[in-house]
Amino acid sequence: MIYDLSEIATATQGTFHCRLPHFTKIQHLLTDSRKLGMADQSLFFALKGERHNGHHFIEELIKSGIHNFVVSEPHLISKDLPANFILVNDTLTALQSLATWHRNKFSIPVTGITGSNGKTIIKEWLYQLLRDDHHIVRSPKSYNSQIGVPLSVWQLNSEHNFALFEAGISVPGEMQKLQQIIQPTIGIFSNIGQAHDEHFSSMEQKIKEKLLLFQHCNSLVYCKDYTGIHDAVLQSSYTDSGLKLFTWSRRLKADLQIARVQRQQNETHIQGIYQSNFINIVIPFTDDASIENAINCWALMLLQEYDNDVIASRMELLSPVAMRLEMKEGINNCSVINDSYNSDLGSLNIALDFISQQKQHNKKTLILSDILQSGKNDEALYSEVATLIKNKNIHRLIGIGTGISKQADLFEMDKKFFASTDDFLAHYSNNWFGNETILLKGARMFGFERISKALQQKGHETVLEINLNAVVHNYNYYRARIKPDTKMMCMVKAFAYGSGSFEIANTLQFHRVNYLAVAYADEGVELRKSGITVPIMVMNPQEQTFDNLIQYHLEPEIYSFRVLGRFSEAVKRISSQQKLNAFPIHIKLDTGMHRLGFEQSEIAELVVRLKNNKHLKIESVFTHLVGSDEASLDSYTQQQYQLFQQMSQLITSRFDYPVLKHALNSSGILRFPEMQMDMVRLGIGLHGFAPTAAEQRHLLNVATLKSTISQLHTVKQGESIGYNRKGIAKTDIQIATIGIGYADGINRKMGNGAVSFLVNGKPAPTIGNICMDMCMIDVTDLNAKEGDEVIIFGNDYPVTQIAKAIDTIPYEILSCISQRVKRVYFHE
Repeated sequence: MIYDLSEIATATQGTFHCRLPHFTKIQHLLTDSRKLGMADQSLFFALKGERHNGHHFIEELIKSGIHNFVVSEPHLISKDLPANFILVNDTLTALQSLATWHRNKFSIPVTGITGSNGKTIIKEWLYQLLRDDHHIVRSPKSYNSQIGVPLSVWQLNSEHNFALFEAGISVPGEMQKLQQIIQPTIGIFSNIGQAHDEHFSSMEQKIKEKLLLFQHCNSLVYCKDYTGIHDAVLQSSYTDSGLKLFTWSRRLKADLQIARVQRQQNETHIQGIYQSNFINIVIPFTDDASIENAINCWALMLLQEYDNDVIASRMELLSPVAMRLEMKEGINNCSVINDSYNSDLGSLNIALDFISQQKQHNKKTLILSDILQSGKNDEALYSEVATLIKNKNIHRLIGIGTGISKQADLFEMDKKFFASTDDFLAHYSNNWFGNETILLKGARMFGFERISKALQQKGHETVLEINLNAVVHNYNYYRARIKPDTKMMCMVKAFAYGSGSFEIANTLQFHRVNYLAVAYADEGVELRKSGITVPIMVMNPQEQTFDNLIQYHLEPEIYSFRVLGRFSEAVKRISSQQKLNAFPIHIKLDTGMHRLGFEQSEIAELVVRLKNNKHLKIESVFTHLVGSDEASLDSYTQQQYQLFQQMSQLITSRFDYPVLKHALNSSGILRFPEMQMDMVRLGIGLHGFAPTAAEQRHLLNVATLKSTISQLHTVKQGESIGYNRKGIAKTDIQIATIGIGYADGINRKMGNGAVSFLVNGKPAPTIGNICMDMCMIDVTDLNAKEGDEVIIFGNDYPVTQIAKAIDTIPYEILSCISQRVKRVYFHE
């Protein structure tokens, strides 16, 4: 729907300052300055957070074509800026008020879903189950926050006759706001768990807070087996106000009594008793979470008076919900982003934002299937799609499906169309793609996984999965531990500790990191060629790479007079050919590491040389702490810090421009906040490792290394396994050969039972020596099958556990993962 800014000003209780009367029609809301879409009809809310302030990006957004802003800082109004403004007291409150005002214009059934787990799956499965009967609007992905919910509800328009919105909270007081925005008529309380426990005084308080979503609902679905939920519902006054309860249970009397759950190979048969009759469904999943989520959906459909035969026929067709966008290396130096999740406009917009963040290739291609159940006629739908992908700077479109193909004339770009995925693959040629980023966005029925397989570069079944959301979470956790004006440098040396330099650097750049650091110039050059523009420090500059350092504006660490003199000569030589400003350098001081750096006795000469050098400028002075992660070395850390303060002061006091000072690494950030100075350096902490268990629980695992079982063998008692007969079967056992070995980065010390890997969630110890390309594990009694997934390390089996078993550190294990192992990056 399109509103005039004057209406929005009234809805947000803001003051309207109109300077561009021709740009007052609003269709789209924008809260992130990095995610530009349809500028002409977008309204930017300048939100404030602990670490960001949207007001700082307004002038930049105006240059990008945004004309309309909701702000809370009055000084912007006094500036002579070519834009329209709505001045409010609080921009987040204004966003929520606008969404509430918009929601009040509709009187359709709205299902609100909350709980600790399963919200997004239940929402997506309900969409699959109900889409044949309704034009449904739903939360994109897992948009369930104080910002995500208003953006979700804003999607409501006159074409929709059913809504599915999820709501999540992390602290008390949030749900009341979300309830006013969503105003659900039907509720699902999925379950309750320990997420965000630290922010609530008790489990009871957390349940009551979540239950506020349903205070004005007509009906509520939940499982009585969660006694905390059931008790809270009964103690509330909601039923007195007419709330109808629809409960299900495995062990208590309920509206839907679960009588039997039978898991088979790839499906689960569930029998229930409803209205004194036995009813059944079959779902194509066997895990506990899927069973619970499916029963919640079953209960809601029964509440909606669906015939169980209809429910059962649809339940059998439920498809997995891909919760993430995956990025992989593709053929011909391409990057492939796979989002075969659904093909609605909301998720397309999110996927296009993700591809827009990728800077490794100038060219971007979208492979898009028909968009199903949009509620719009094809011409209106694909006109909107055409405008969207044009504004997102997509260079080429490959459309797959009869609907999009008929609207080919709407797309003003390089384009090809195919009637089906089979048609595309029949005509496909490898030389169609090269040096580009490719986004696959298709409805599941189009089977885009076949296209993804054709476009992938490596067929090695061993993969290292990198969770970019976890990277951002860990980065933000450390950012929250430093002062707002302290800068952050992130280490992306050694292939970003095995995770992939560009992909990690690109994510950090998007989240406005201040500095990156690499070990060698070649690493920095590759980042520059891939579109990384933030400042980069090179920690081990070598003379033969000085020209590249200067050409790509990579800032060297200077640790000796020899390096200082040689680099200064290189800058002077190039400056005589092309005018250069004073080149930034970083001075390394040795305060006790005794690896690299100027010593205290050299400071006076260093200052004289730098004062007399017009070609160089000191960007920072820093040192390296020896043992900031070990409490036993705290006194030595304090000595290093005091020495660094003395040495750095002798340098910085002699220059009339600001020079950054930094010493803290990941563990130092957490343990010595008083030593933050001007900047800190984040390395292993970015990947989810902290010096103490108390801190560790706040971080997320980033990397998961997995392989598959290539073959199973039964080995008789006394027989040997592997090279040199190091593995001997003490009884009759079953072993599995998996496709990973020391050439992939598995340390040979992991062999012969030193560590276990996970098969079907259970430990399987190694047996015999680790081979170059494979190794063997004992899977006796684990019901393993060829092709089963094997977790080397990951969320449920941390790399720290393996490191401890073989007497090393996580750094070594992560950085040794071979580049022949396929990296898969995902963004949830």
